[in-house]
Amino acid sequence: MSGCAGETPDRSPGLTLVSHRGKAYRFDPGALCLELLTTGGPGRFARYEVLHEPADLVAWTARSRLADGLDITVTEDELERVRALRDALFPLAADRAHGRPLRAAHLDAVNAAAAGLPLVTRIEPDGTRAWAPGATGAHLLSTIARDAVDLFTGPYAHRVRECCAHDCYLLFVDTSRPGRRRWCAMEHCGNREKARAHRSRRAPGTP
Repeated sequence: MSGCAGETPDRSPGLTLVSHRGKAYRFDPGALCLELLTTGGPGRFARYEVLHEPADLVAWTARSRLADGLDITVTEDELERVRALRDALFPLAADRAHGRPLRAAHLDAVNAAAAGLPLVTRIEPDGTRAWAPGATGAHLLSTIARDAVDLFTGPYAHRVRECCAHDCYLLFVDTSRPGRRRWCAMEHCGNREKARAHRSRRAPGTP
């Protein structure tokens, strides 16, 4: 798992992450709710926490797949609720990726968050789409949870994957046509694991 980059990426889907060695790479998890999982997580993933204060969550929204122009205010309580949702989504997505039963406590957390009012869009006088004013962390919470409901009940629910690298736990939706995506990013874990396998084959005593 890697940390979020500090710079604002281009507007193609996905996030710019930074590896442990300081190399930036592009990671597209395929869903807003899975983008949130790059900000930290429960248990051993707490060391990757980047949402320390409300401003950090505001910055994450600007890097996320949400459209440009979202002016949002976040309170400490809302930040805590988003972190709690993330910590339920992380094991929920991992369970789905590995075909394990989905646990009731995690589903309850997602359903409770989804019941709130989401972010709202509107049509501007010039015909463009924009965010309605007054967006809050509570609206963001519901939007992320609803995205999770759509993902886990939709046509790609069986395509939730965990990166196949031995030390990477990033989760993503495999939207490729053949459904054979294995890595969080080919330029990161894909190349790294191929190099690792090549070294293993060349090691002395290897058949």
